[in-house]
Formats: sequence, C-alpha cells, structure tokens
Amino acid sequence: MYTTLEHFLKYVKYDTQSDELSWKAGNVPSTLGQWELAREMVKELNERGFKDVSLSENCYVMGTLPSNSNKKLPAIGFIAHMDTAAEASGKDVKARVVKNYDGGDVVLNEALKMILSPEDFPFMKNYVGHDLVVTDGTTLLGADDKAGMAEIMGAVDWLIEHPEFEHGDVKVAFTPDEEVSELASHLDIEKFGADFAYTFDGGEIGEVSYENFNAASAVLKIHGRSVHPGSAKGLMISAVTLGNEFLLMLPPFETPATTEKYEGYYHCLNFTGDTENATLRFIIRDHNTEKFNARKKFFTKCVNWLRDKYGAERFELEIIDQYQNMYEKVKDHMEIVELPVNAMKAIGINPFYKAMRGGTDGAALSLRGLITPNIFIGGHNYHGRYEFISVQVMEKASELIIKMLELARA
Repeated sequence: MYTTLEHFLKYVKYDTQSDELSWKAGNVPSTLGQWELAREMVKELNERGFKDVSLSENCYVMGTLPSNSNKKLPAIGFIAHMDTAAEASGKDVKARVVKNYDGGDVVLNEALKMILSPEDFPFMKNYVGHDLVVTDGTTLLGADDKAGMAEIMGAVDWLIEHPEFEHGDVKVAFTPDEEVSELASHLDIEKFGADFAYTFDGGEIGEVSYENFNAASAVLKIHGRSVHPGSAKGLMISAVTLGNEFLLMLPPFETPATTEKYEGYYHCLNFTGDTENATLRFIIRDHNTEKFNARKKFFTKCVNWLRDKYGAERFELEIIDQYQNMYEKVKDHMEIVELPVNAMKAIGINPFYKAMRGGTDGAALSLRGLITPNIFIGGHNYHGRYEFISVQVMEKASELIIKMLELARA
C-alpha cells in the first residue's frame, strides 16, 4: 500500500493534459496519455479488491469497495479527474518535496530564474513547517486533480489496512477531460451506483463548494479584406483591427483579473489572425442565471452592432452553454453538504463555503441527479509552473474521507 504522497508522486509522472480541440472534435478522452493513467487506476483498484471495476470506452474508471457492515449504509461516491490543464506543459513533470518549509523563497529552477516566493504568493506563509510539493519550474504540477486522486486512494489504502473499520459501499470514479468541459457527461450514474458523491477538486483546506458558475464558450470568427498596404485606403478591412474593436466594446472591469466572489466576467482566451481572417475565443461566466443570460445577450448585441457597421458576412458567432450552477439542485439536499462540514470539524479543520469560480464534474452530475458537492484538495496556483501543494493537507484530505464514512454510519 502507498501513502497519499506516494500515490501523488506516481500519478503526476503521467502526461494527461487534455486537448480542447480534440475534445470538440468528439474524442473522449481527448489525449492518449489519459488512457495510460486510467489503466493504472484499474490495476490499482483490482489489486485492492474492488468489485465491478470497469474502464469505459470513453476512459471512465469506476469501482466499488464493498460494504463490510450489516447495516444499510449509504453508498458514497468519491470522484477526481485524471486530466491536467493546457495552460502549462504536463509532460515530464519533475515534482520534488521541500521538507519543513521555512517561509522563504523556494527556487524552482535556478537556470530559468523561477522562484516561488511569498512576496508573490502571500498565502505560502500559511504553510510554514509543512512539506511542500513543487515543480521544477518547467511544467505544471498536476495537483489539479491528481492530488484528488491521490487523496481518495490514500483513504482507500487506509480502509484496506483497517478491515475492522465499518463502512458502506465506497464508490470511486476517475474521469477524463474535465479541464476541457467534458464534465463527466459519459459517466454512467446508474452503473456507478452512489447515493450521493463528492468531487475532490477544490482549493485550500476547509473549502466546500455547492455553487459554481453558469458557463458558456464563445467563438467569434472575423473575415476581413486584404489589400496591399500601399494602396489600401478605403479598401482594406483588417480582421485583426475589427477584433480589437470588439474587445474594446466589452466592459474592461469585467474580466477574471478584475473580479472575485460572485462577480461574473468575459474572458478572451486567445486571439489569432491576420488581415484576412481572425478568430477570438472566449468564456462567459456568472453565478446568477439572469445575469448570465444577460451577458450572452450583450455579447451578441456587440457582434450585431459590428455586423451593422461592417456587414453581416464579416462575423460568425457561436455561443455554446457549457455547464450550469449546481446550487438549484443541491439546495434541497443540504445534509449532503453538512456531512463533510461536520467531518472537517471533527478532525480539526475549519470549514468554509466558497462559490466556485469555475465548474467541476460534480456540477454537471448534480444537474443530472447525482448530488455531488466539491471538496478541497489543498493546492495553490493550479494550471501553472508555480503550482504547489502541502503534503500534510493532502493527508488531511484522506483523513477527511475516512471521517465522512464514519459519520455516515450514524
């Protein structure tokens, strides 16, 4: 059996970055590396005596650690996703453990002058005395969400080593492509068989989330007209210039960098192109459904204004809803939220509620009928080279799962 840390250090070695374009083309999983980790997870579950272990055609891993109780106890699901984000490389991750962090700078990569510093990330001071897992400054770490996987498997190993501990059915699932909005759409809820579940895919210790953004993606394609610059007056129509004009129409203080908590935003993910053609990709976010719909209408209104000005044929707009706020489904089942909250209090964690500025598999699963709040994993600076996580917090997350199973016996 492995410790939670040992699981984590093993999982981050797998290159499981998802690919949005591949996913949009209908490939689930979107990358081959996710299959490799999925097969490893199937192997680990089988080695631990799980029943009904399966690997679906879309790379979903499921299994059940059977109840050892004579009582009728709830079947509780624990879910984490296998893929990592595309913002930074996930290939050849070289994680290392900084023992007994002293509160100062951590040199990630001397040659690249990559320093993880509390001057940039003041919350590092909360981890003085902890052992921190960091990157070598060339890749992301992959705590999102391989820490969640490791925390679940760390708890599983404890259960295997303590057969005297009474528990109901423990349902485990590992999913692909969460980072590109697959959001467990191919998870067979009936086959999974959980009465309710939890995604371990959150932020700092103590965080519990049962609210998330409503989300949409938007792609704006612009068709210009290229003419030699020397004789272009009155003739050239630059697609890049039109794209910039559109960006200036969006509220400058409604971006990810200028909003927090329940404030929504528009975010341009990328802008590529030339005089002839340009493509702008966006995400649109808001917790409030009415405000979310108003954002999409305003976005469309801006495009229509440009269509009227330059010609409708020059602009193609596609807006696709990605996921919804789980709150409407969870609010009538708050006892499912209270279980991890009470478990945290019992093991010395101060719980707090946080509306997610994003989405998880749990949001989509809740809307499909499997109530699935989201729980912390304990990491920071996800999706980038400055990502880090505390070993002690990962261990505490594994302990939390055990305590939740204990309290579910009451």
